[in-house]
Amino acid sequence: MKKVWKQILAVMIVIMPMALVSAPAGKLPHVVVVTTGGTVAMKLDEKTGALVPAVSGKDLIEAVPGLGKIATIETTEFINIDSSQMTPQVWRDLAEKVDSILARDEVTGVVVTHGTDTMEEGVFFLQSTLKSKKTVAFVGAQRSASDLSADGPANIYDAVMTVVSPASKGWGAVLVMDQYVNEARYVQKSHTTNPHTFMSGQYGYLGYVVNNKVMKFHDVGKTVKVPLPKTLKKVPLFTTFPGDDGSSIRHAVDGGAKGIAVAGLGAGNVSKEVFEAIKYALSKDVPVVIGTRVYEGGVYPMYGSEGGGSTLMKAGAFLSGDLALNKARMLLLLGVSNNMDKAALAKLFE
Repeated sequence: MKKVWKQILAVMIVIMPMALVSAPAGKLPHVVVVTTGGTVAMKLDEKTGALVPAVSGKDLIEAVPGLGKIATIETTEFINIDSSQMTPQVWRDLAEKVDSILARDEVTGVVVTHGTDTMEEGVFFLQSTLKSKKTVAFVGAQRSASDLSADGPANIYDAVMTVVSPASKGWGAVLVMDQYVNEARYVQKSHTTNPHTFMSGQYGYLGYVVNNKVMKFHDVGKTVKVPLPKTLKKVPLFTTFPGDDGSSIRHAVDGGAKGIAVAGLGAGNVSKEVFEAIKYALSKDVPVVIGTRVYEGGVYPMYGSEGGGSTLMKAGAFLSGDLALNKARMLLLLGVSNNMDKAALAKLFE
């Protein structure tokens, strides 16, 4: 008899992940889907032949077979724009909205539908500013609702599955696309049109969604939390190039920039002309963070020539380390918008 009960218990353990699928409707996890637009909410305009925003939050959810079996879904239409039109102010307001939703006891987590062009910055912004520890999954599509093989429905299903899975506990804001779960800090878009566009490079994925469950690979690594500012200041980003004279940086400083992000060469190096422009910014108390235009690897104080990483750091610039520059710029933006002093800003990039 004991042997039989052990066998029954073993079977129960195997099928437990499927409980989310077969649980009674009243006991399902409650997930709020917050829509912001993007390709996932677009259709082809027959007159122009171009994609335009055309799908409501309700339409998105109804297009996902079986979604109601894994969670009770509530939708909130926050905005409906192409993600190329996203701004930090929109993400600031989105973070405030999502935190208010997550504060409700009955809410298990939130799924944010978002365009892929700027999704990696959006998920990092919320990861850095949300107060709640509940899971938030950003999701989108590379193919529109009009395409023959639209990827939006499957991606949304996987995002909801991620939010309700015990495996995602402690992950915070993540990005779910093409079955893979990416960490907010390291995820980057790698292809303009291919559905498998988001990669985490040398840092790897957090998990993989398959067979109605989340296979967890590892936990979230570095996270930096910053208070959500009421208003956001001006922090432009520049990519340096051979022959760059630094005039764009000087112009930005004179135009009222409160911070500057520079994509350097290699491990974080710039020409001597750009170095002089960076020193000009620092002399005006405008903080500068140095990143790299290279896809993988980090920024380090290795070179001591004029404009080398070591020289830049000694001059007072911050190095982005293992953080991609678009996200380092976001961190600097949050820091200066919170009126952090130089010591507090330096801790953001340690």
